[in-house]
Amino acid sequence: MRSLFKGTVAIFLLLSCSLASAQDKPNYAYMGLEPDIVTNFVGPSAKKLGYVRVTVELMINSADNLEIAEHHMPLLRATAIEIFGQQPEEKVKSLTGREDIRLAILKALQKHMKQETGSEIVKNVIFTKYLYQN
Repeated sequence: MRSLFKGTVAIFLLLSCSLASAQDKPNYAYMGLEPDIVTNFVGPSAKKLGYVRVTVELMINSADNLEIAEHHMPLLRATAIEIFGQQPEEKVKSLTGREDIRLAILKALQKHMKQETGSEIVKNVIFTKYLYQN
């Protein structure tokens, strides 16, 4: 009888641990900045501009925050467009520069969302399409 009780307790503890770990998993959600971001960047001379077209997806820290992020979509889009417009050609064209731009957008979005909502909301920024021409 005692070993049956110990076995039942062990199974109960295993189930409790697996349920707790399932609840601890993040509940990320994704949303796109629609339509694609299309803007100019500074070319090698002030007379020459290039353009970049990027599909941007945002990783939101919780599905519960999707509505909040949707509400602030104009601010999120404007921030991404502004950052791309400030980039020099060599940064837009290089892989390391692209990563720098992505991180700059992420930090700016998190800063704006923190100011507006008290929480960063945006967990990550993902470029799913990245085209440029000068």
